[in-house]
Amino acid sequence: MRFPIAIEPGDERHAFGVVVPDLPGCFSAGDTLDEAMTNAHEAILLALDGYLNDDEPFPKPKTLEAHRQNPEFANWIWALVEADLSQLEDKTERINITLPKRVLRVIDEGAKRSGESRSAFLGRAGLEAAREHS
Repeated sequence: MRFPIAIEPGDERHAFGVVVPDLPGCFSAGDTLDEAMTNAHEAILLALDGYLNDDEPFPKPKTLEAHRQNPEFANWIWALVEADLSQLEDKTERINITLPKRVLRVIDEGAKRSGESRSAFLGRAGLEAAREHS
């Protein structure tokens, strides 16, 4: 899915600001144009993840031309960012990790107390930690 982004030009003292008009509240920035584009991609994935968490459908992006007509973004740079929706799938994927035995024991005890498998426990803990830090 491709999302139009509006980039407010930066300079030596100001970062490039990025707005994703089709995802209300989705914005980002970067010290360089390349960094702004990379950060916009991450912001879009986080916003889409929020829609999934809220069990809401993704907004359908408008065309680039439709957005360019908006006077709010006059003199801004326009670009398209591709969001790979496969990165948001809940499809199970087998991974191989290495942990100290002590850590694995603590994880297994926590999983047992919560009535979960090791995988479910780690997945839930990872999601909770990510939400806490975002």
